[in-house]
Amino acid sequence: MSRAKRHYLPGLIWHITHRCHKREFLLKFIKDKRTWTRWMLEAKRKHGLYILNYTITSNHIHLLIQDNVGNPAVAKSLGLAASRVAQAYNKRKNRSGAFWEDRYHSTAIETGVHLVQCLSYIDMNMVRANIVDHPDEWPFCGYYELQRPWVRYRNRVVDLNALLHVLGMKDVQELKEARRAWIEAAFQSGTFERDPKWTESVAVGSKNYVEKIRQRLGGKAKGRNICGDGETYVLHEKSKAYSRVYGGKNTDLSPKRGPAK
Repeated sequence: MSRAKRHYLPGLIWHITHRCHKREFLLKFIKDKRTWTRWMLEAKRKHGLYILNYTITSNHIHLLIQDNVGNPAVAKSLGLAASRVAQAYNKRKNRSGAFWEDRYHSTAIETGVHLVQCLSYIDMNMVRANIVDHPDEWPFCGYYELQRPWVRYRNRVVDLNALLHVLGMKDVQELKEARRAWIEAAFQSGTFERDPKWTESVAVGSKNYVEKIRQRLGGKAKGRNICGDGETYVLHEKSKAYSRVYGGKNTDLSPKRGPAK
């Protein structure tokens, strides 16, 4: 069963990254990506998970969730999809052994501008990997679901109502336009390269937010440092060496207007 690193706190927005064993390309086949999607939809129905965004790559998944239901639901949902994908793949390939890394990693994300930046970071994953030129070309992600009108509502992994609520938007059309604007801003600024703060830290947000997360962790925060640039702050994992904390220039994005004027 997949387990999170031991810094879980209830009632937050989490960016979850789960990698295949030894980062092998075990998710390279379409049928396995579809299996993960199908069982994540079942997990939403069964456990009440609120999914805000996702991307399935060939060797890992990104999942952005709003945790209103508690850690057991999160762990059970991730475990259900992960186990079903592994079982199907190993049976088909006559394979044995681990499919996933033992633990998935979770990073707490503050709402507002940092949530917007995290959404776009997930959207741009396959662009960074040089697989597609634009997120709307990759069918296994939340951006594609949103922008493609023929994706039926019952087949959507993302909970649009939850996403609209957390972004403070009135309808799906506003969300579509904003997401397109944020992606365009990322292209223009050139800030869509890999940035470890979104996938290797405990929390990302304002200084006040990150300090509150450290306080809530109590003794579990021992050995974890906070660093920032005045706008974005990161609570590090224990003894984590970061070659780049902020990932270049800050993308000029706001949660309601797209690129700031």
